[in-house]
Amino acid sequence: MALSGCQKPSEPSTDNSIQNSTQTAEPQTTKSEQPATSTAQQAPLTILALGDSLTEGLGVDKDDNYPAQLEDRLHEMGYDNAKVINSGLSGETSTGLVNRLDWVSQTKPDITILTIGANDAIRGIDVATVEANIRTAVKRLQDNGSIVILGGMQIYDNLGSDYVKSFAAIYPRVAKDMNVTLIPFFLEGVGGDPELNQADAIHPTKEGYAIIVDNNILPVLKPKLEALKTADTDNKTENP
Repeated sequence: MALSGCQKPSEPSTDNSIQNSTQTAEPQTTKSEQPATSTAQQAPLTILALGDSLTEGLGVDKDDNYPAQLEDRLHEMGYDNAKVINSGLSGETSTGLVNRLDWVSQTKPDITILTIGANDAIRGIDVATVEANIRTAVKRLQDNGSIVILGGMQIYDNLGSDYVKSFAAIYPRVAKDMNVTLIPFFLEGVGGDPELNQADAIHPTKEGYAIIVDNNILPVLKPKLEALKTADTDNKTENP
């Protein structure tokens, strides 16, 4: 089952509205910002959740969106030094996201989970433009020293089969070309299930986000965390 987008269809954003969104949207830290005393000797671990309303958590409490739930799960797993920054913005397009990259990159994330494109599809934006924006975002995040995990998106068939197929092909192609780890479909197991989505049939409920975190994000994220942990240990050994 696929996703049609992150808000009800609307007129395409003007350049001014995109610019305004880049000025007013500020990354929001999740509720657990203070490191536990047990991790006083560990380097802080910053994960940037970057995207649209699926990241922001439109329609659920601030403690129930995926970045907040992910931070809680990481703490349960022993990563008490992990902080997940919610930089999701409802209605965000790939162009708008690129326009605010310099600002959000100031968080210096170790890992970025990038999930974008659904609102581009609502507007029927040319697939080549969407792909170019995603590639720009990935490169700039990588150049900033962040490990990028790309969340794949799919869309409804009402835009025509050619567009649907071309859109879905963006994500695996970018992941392969740019050496990025891919979540094949960010909403796998949740999209299309009325029990796990809000009344709009687009945005997950608290329970839906829990499945996304446990089944779609963590299996991809954990190897990256272990690699960072090993690298940190090696650095401490070489530089006591």
